[in-house]
This record gives sequence, C-alpha cells and structure tokens, in this order.
Amino acid sequence: MPLGRGLDSLIPQKPIKTKYSNEDINKIDEKNQIFDIAIEKIQLNPHQPRKRFERSELEDLTNSIKTHGIIQPLIVTRLDNDFYQLIAGERRLRAAQILNLKTVPAIIRQAKELEKLELALIENIQRKNLNPLEEALSFQRLIDEFNLKQEEIAKKIGKKRSTIANTLRLLSLPEEVQKAILDEKIFEGHARAIASLPGEKEQKEFLKKILRGQMTVRQAEGQVKIIKVKGHSRSFQKDPLLLAKEEKLREILGYKVSIKSKGRQGEIVIFYDSPEDLEEVYKKLSALE
Repeated sequence: MPLGRGLDSLIPQKPIKTKYSNEDINKIDEKNQIFDIAIEKIQLNPHQPRKRFERSELEDLTNSIKTHGIIQPLIVTRLDNDFYQLIAGERRLRAAQILNLKTVPAIIRQAKELEKLELALIENIQRKNLNPLEEALSFQRLIDEFNLKQEEIAKKIGKKRSTIANTLRLLSLPEEVQKAILDEKIFEGHARAIASLPGEKEQKEFLKKILRGQMTVRQAEGQVKIIKVKGHSRSFQKDPLLLAKEEKLREILGYKVSIKSKGRQGEIVIFYDSPEDLEEVYKKLSALE
C-alpha cells in the first residue's frame, strides 16, 4: 500500500453520492457509495477514548462546513440495530451537530476492511526504507485512526515504547526541520538532537548550524549538550522566587517546567516527550480549575 494513505485508501476516488433512506441502503451494494446518513443514527465508539477538541479549532471547521459543506465523508460501520458506529470524522460530526444538520455524508465500511488497513499500515511502517518523519506520521495515524497506544504500536512492530515516543516527537518540530528530514538533508539523529532543545527559535537556529557546518550526528549531539549546560548554568542566576515556583510546578505536574521573566511579562514552558504526556499534563491542569 502506498505510504501515508491511511483511511484515505478506504475512500473511493470518485464515489457516487446517494441520498437513500436507511431501508434503501440495506438493498444496495455499499461499495463506492457515499450515503447521507441521519446524524441521530450515528453512535460514537464506546471503546474509543473521548477526544478533546480546541474550541477555536472546532469553530473554524464549523464555519468551513457552513460555507462549503462537508467535503470529506465520515467513515462508519454498520451495527445490527439499524444504527452506525463512527470510525473516523468525530470533529466533522460534532461540527454538523453544532450546525443542526440532519444528515452527514458517510462511507460504510466493514470491520474486516479496517483490520486489513491497520495491518497494511503496520507492514508499511516495518519497511526499512521508510523516512523517519513518514514513520512518525504513520504512528500518529495508528493512534488517531485506530486508537492504539504507544505500547500497543511498539508490540505490533517489535520496537521499544521509548523509540515510538522519540519518533513521534519529530512531529512537534518546526516545519523547516521536518522538511529537512523529508528532503534527507539531515538524519533522524540530527532531528532528535534538535528536538531536545527547548524552544522553536533555538531549534531553527541549530538546524541552520547543522546545515551550514555539515555536522555529523555525534557532533550535533555534542553541541546540544554544550548548549544545555550553558542554559543550566544561566538558570542559577534566576530569581530565587522564580526557581521556587518552577520547582512547585514540577511537583504539581510531574514534568520539567521553565519560567522566563521579561520585565512585567514572561512565559511558562512545560516540557513533555509524547502525546500521552501532553494529555496527562492537560488533565492535571484541568483538575486545577
């Protein structure tokens, strides 16, 4: 299967849109059809963890659907009680509910097809010539579209969970760094060294140094260690009150926290290594409300 197609491979290139009722759907071949299915007939997967969506992100999608309609159909599987279970497209479904739409375009797929797709994605990941960023994107698809945890992915492809987490960190890198990985201007080791730096500005600047100086991975790792040592030594010059607050936040969140003060303004940076870590930080912050 071509790389990165994911659930797109389940969506026909030129589907025939229909507006059959649920009774009509039962009588026809579902292949290559997009059906307008009543929203009230679509149920969320009870085994799927509830996803949290940023309000602004959902508002943008709602406005887009209001103007252009739902361009990409949802994917559902048929249940025995004349209902459907959602496989992909929860954001689109929620936006449609906000707009009080009665139906949404959806493609009906059998569970066996989804199992085959998951296996195909895993086989694709196991290819030795896979670009590290493409591998990270495939891991993220398995998390987003098949609700797999990092531990489950690690078992399925025979790698350590820490390897999965480190590869996923590449997706948090600035666009310039990701492009350099795709263009094979830097190796995965370079990218991991860059990812260990705290800020986007520092990461972009270090990428330029790597490209300009043609650093090896080992040289890049050595330079990052020097940068971190310098940054650590500067931290001792911080206001003792700020250091105390950093320590208190570390105790509350369980993750490294840095407070940077600039006059009356400043920023608080929380360091995490994986999407699961981010979710844990989010839950802890939400509990403080």
